[in-house]
Amino acid sequence: MSTSISTTGSVSSAGIGSGLDVTGIISKLMTVESAPLTALQTKATGIQTKISAFAAVKSAISGFRDAARTLTNPSTWSATLGTSGDPSTVTVVPSATAATGSYAITVQNLAASQSIASRSYADSTAVVGAGSLHIDLGSWNTGNTAFTAQTGNAGVDLTVSATATLADVRDQINAAGAGVTASIVTDTTGARLVMTSAKTGVNNGFRITSTDADGVNNDSAGLSALAYNPPGSTTSTLSQTAANASATINGLSVSSASNNLAGAVDGLTLNLVKVNTTPVLVTVAQDNTSITAAIQGFATAYNTLSTLLETDTKYDSTTSTAGPLQADSTAVSVQRQLRNILGASSTASTAFSTLSQAGLEIQSDGTISVNSTKLTSALGNLGEVKKLFANSGTGGNGFATQMRSLTTAMLASDGQLTSRTSGLATSLTSNQKQQADMNSRLATTKARLTAQYTALDKKMASLSGLSDYVTQQITNWNKNNG
Repeated sequence: MSTSISTTGSVSSAGIGSGLDVTGIISKLMTVESAPLTALQTKATGIQTKISAFAAVKSAISGFRDAARTLTNPSTWSATLGTSGDPSTVTVVPSATAATGSYAITVQNLAASQSIASRSYADSTAVVGAGSLHIDLGSWNTGNTAFTAQTGNAGVDLTVSATATLADVRDQINAAGAGVTASIVTDTTGARLVMTSAKTGVNNGFRITSTDADGVNNDSAGLSALAYNPPGSTTSTLSQTAANASATINGLSVSSASNNLAGAVDGLTLNLVKVNTTPVLVTVAQDNTSITAAIQGFATAYNTLSTLLETDTKYDSTTSTAGPLQADSTAVSVQRQLRNILGASSTASTAFSTLSQAGLEIQSDGTISVNSTKLTSALGNLGEVKKLFANSGTGGNGFATQMRSLTTAMLASDGQLTSRTSGLATSLTSNQKQQADMNSRLATTKARLTAQYTALDKKMASLSGLSDYVTQQITNWNKNNG
């Protein structure tokens, strides 16, 4: 009787080696092990989002603080606007100290510089002759026959070489800083050296004397041809006499060495453009345009901040989405403090107790809408509007003063916003350390699992080999005993 052994119960495993999917098993196990790291990463993203959101809030608060500071600046409220009835005759520029008022201005004379022209030369390259020139600043008498030098001004000496051209002398004069400028004017008769005092006014005239190398200092030959010293050396021709500007302001005569009358009326610079016979009315009025712009800037900066806070702290039930600072106590506190000030009344002004009375109306969404009609009307009582915004101390603080103080405190090194962002930064640093530690532990875990399952794979591969051997032996046994 033949004996056979069945191989139905032999040990087997599919795949290469043992067929064990070591990589897949470790990957799935590591996914489970990495769950805490994923949670840390999600938390870090949330913290970073909050830090970014608070950075935007701080920037908006800084902008609002600047707008509030503008309204607490006295120069904002003293701004004036100057208007001339005839800008082609007189223009006006008011300063921050200018008082409102009106002025009738008549211009009798414009300020002028002294100007002289030399005799004609062939061209700018013509040699003028050697010697020296002496330039004095001062004033001439009515007939230009006597000159009085400026006190303390010794004048300027120029040495002219024998090869110097008309252009060379021009350049020497311009480089000397003598209070006189020179240029060359060329016409059909040739080239002339034109010399003009750098400043207008009777005290800024000039005299030019020469020491001519030819020994004669008052003729038209050599360097003396450039001199102007009547009644002696007068080869150069006087084309314009130095003169002061003269005008009347509300019937009062004024004189100035310049056409810019900066001190004739406190806070005003009047620029005289031309002579007139009919008085020009110049008015200085409250500059409501710039004041309105500052108030509008305050409202706009607040609306930017308010809208940002509203967006960051809200929860959208439609999309089930929360803002980055939703339920954040610091953000909610900032929003509440701002709204509390704007919605309250103030004793700073006796005419206006709320912003709404001056045209800044609080809307249902917390923003400010500027009612231009109410604001324009309120500015008719500028002093009280100024108090409403800018008053400090006695009588109560104005709204801009309160907001400036509040926002400055919020942004201070120990303020609530700085403290909150510092706390978030600390949390982020801690989170990042935990992630690093977790990554280190996961690496160790993965190495351990890899070693364990690799060993298991080898063991199973060995068992699979043994199973094949046994199966082969059984097969051979059956053949030999068949």
